Amino acid sequence: MKVELAEQVAYHLELSERIRLNDYVGREIELHWSGIILCSRCGKKTQKSFGEGFCYPCFQSAPEAAPCIIKPELCRAHLGEGRDPEWEQLHHNTDHIVYLAATNAVKVGITRSTQVPTRWIDQGASSAIKLAVTPNRYEAGRIEVALKDFFTDKTNWQRMLKNDIDETIDLVEEKWQVHDQLPSDIQQFFAEDDELVTINYPVLTYPQQLKSISFDTLPTVRGKLMGIKGQYLMLEGGIVFNVRKHTGYQVEWEM
Repeated sequence: MKVELAEQVAYHLELSERIRLNDYVGREIELHWSGIILCSRCGKKTQKSFGEGFCYPCFQSAPEAAPCIIKPELCRAHLGEGRDPEWEQLHHNTDHIVYLAATNAVKVGITRSTQVPTRWIDQGASSAIKLAVTPNRYEAGRIEVALKDFFTDKTNWQRMLKNDIDETIDLVEEKWQVHDQLPSDIQQFFAEDDELVTINYPVLTYPQQLKSISFDTLPTVRGKLMGIKGQYLMLEGGIVFNVRKHTGYQVEWEM
């Protein structure tokens, strides 16, 4: 799903046509999987999707699936190295943001500067703030590792979808409390900008109990759309569907 930050996040589903999902909140929707999966990188048909929509060979060789995607402190782009050095120069040897995001806890994460605020929305954050700006992915990874002693780097998707938010979190205060905890050679990247971005999602009601479904076991997803948060569709009855997990699946939209 493509997202746009506004007074309420705008979601668009990219199929054969662009569908503005906000218009369908409160209405019955139906998505049907044809049984075909195409690799998001090479376009070849695959029996199983790996990572974010790759066939297995691409998962093993594509820079988009390199170990430094999960562990940015392993990135070698600043040294002119990597699975695809040219791709790495464009995407990893460029400005990255280290941020704090709030859900039920404070989360630390990193993303390319061009992916702000998209990354925050995709994770279902209720608010977020920039903590540092670095010239490459490696330096951002070093800061993230240093901050893991203070903050989680994982999103609890169940609590996120239930809208279990800790209202007492003050991200500005949390940001400056860790400033002096960073190694001196990292402090140079600390962001003076304290702008707090608040994110509101198109949700009618949040579920109390969750049931996650997948095309792999249920080729047709049908129900009343109660809301959208992160990369999840939330249907009536606590049914939740992770759209990003199904990257590369050929899908038809029905109403």
